[in-house]
Parts: sequence; structure tokens; C-alpha cells
Amino acid sequence: MIAEQPLNARMVVEEIKVGLRVETCDGSVRGFVKWEGLEKMVKELMEGEKGKEVRKKSKELAEMAKKAMEEGGSSKCALDLLIDETCGKKT
Repeated sequence: MIAEQPLNARMVVEEIKVGLRVETCDGSVRGFVKWEGLEKMVKELMEGEKGKEVRKKSKELAEMAKKAMEEGGSSKCALDLLIDETCGKKT
């Protein structure tokens, strides 16, 4: 489980852009984090421009997910189809 954490962190920060990378002691993606680095990122998330962008992007994605699960939404349709196929129903 731990093996994919750096990949997940990269996706959250660089691809989806809903997080910030915390600096590690040695600069590696698997290094230890000092409290100062964590404090810096929390302040940036709560008060900084990058944090503002992250919160905006998070809200946009939340709205997209909500719409996808509404009746007729892409995720709702896919889930309904999966349930029908699993239960052996014909659609």
C-alpha cells in the first residue's frame, strides 16, 4: 500500500491540482517531513494564492462528481449498468 503513495501524491499535486507538496528533509518524495514544512503548507493552503487555487479546483471537481451521480449522470448510469449486469438483468 505504501508503494503507490508517491504516485498518488504526484497525481493530486501535479495532475488534478487539488493539493500541495510538503517539502521533505532530504528533498526526496519519500523523505521525512519536519513540522516547519508542514506548517508552511498548511498556511499556504489556508491563506495563500496556491491554497486559493486548490480550494477552487476542489469545489469544481466536487460539483462535477455531484452531477455525475445525479439521475442521468455518467457515473450514475455506469453504476446502474454494472448493477444490472451483475444481477443478470437485461437493459
